[in-house]
Amino acid sequence: MTQKGMISIGQMAERTGLAVSAIRYYETEGLVRPIRTVGGQRQFHRADIRRLSFVRITQQLGFTIAEIRAQLDRLPEARTPTKRDWERLARGFRAELDRRITAMEALRDNLDGCIGCGCLSLQRCKLYNPDDGARQLGSGPRYLMGNQTSDVS
Repeated sequence: MTQKGMISIGQMAERTGLAVSAIRYYETEGLVRPIRTVGGQRQFHRADIRRLSFVRITQQLGFTIAEIRAQLDRLPEARTPTKRDWERLARGFRAELDRRITAMEALRDNLDGCIGCGCLSLQRCKLYNPDDGARQLGSGPRYLMGNQTSDVS
C-alpha cells in the first residue's frame, strides 16, 4: 500500500515516460531517493516526478549523470523544491547551455560551407590541417572548433 503523497515505481514510470529499469538506475546514481516499505517496495515523493523529468531533459541535452547529480544535489532534501529552488538550479546550467549553443552555431555556420565546397581554397578551409599543425592546439578538428592559427588566412 502506497503512503499518502507517495507513488509507486510503476506510477513514476507512467508519469515520467521512463522505464522502471531507468528509474532504478537513477536511484543507484543518487538522483532520486525513494523510501522502502516494510516489504521492500520503492515509494517516491510526487516531487520526484519533476526531478526525473529534469534528468530526462538534461540528458537529452547531452549533460552527464555526474553533471546532473551535481545540480540536483543543490535541491533541498527535507522539503519539496520551490520555484525559486528550480530557478537557481536552472541558472547552474545556463552558462554551459549558452556555450554549447554558441559552439553548435559556429559548427553549423562553418560546416555547411565545407560540405560540397570541393576545397577550392585550402588556405581558408577549417578542415585543412597541413603537416598536422593543429595538434599543438589539442585533439579534434581544432580549426573547425574555433581555434585560429597564423598559418590559415
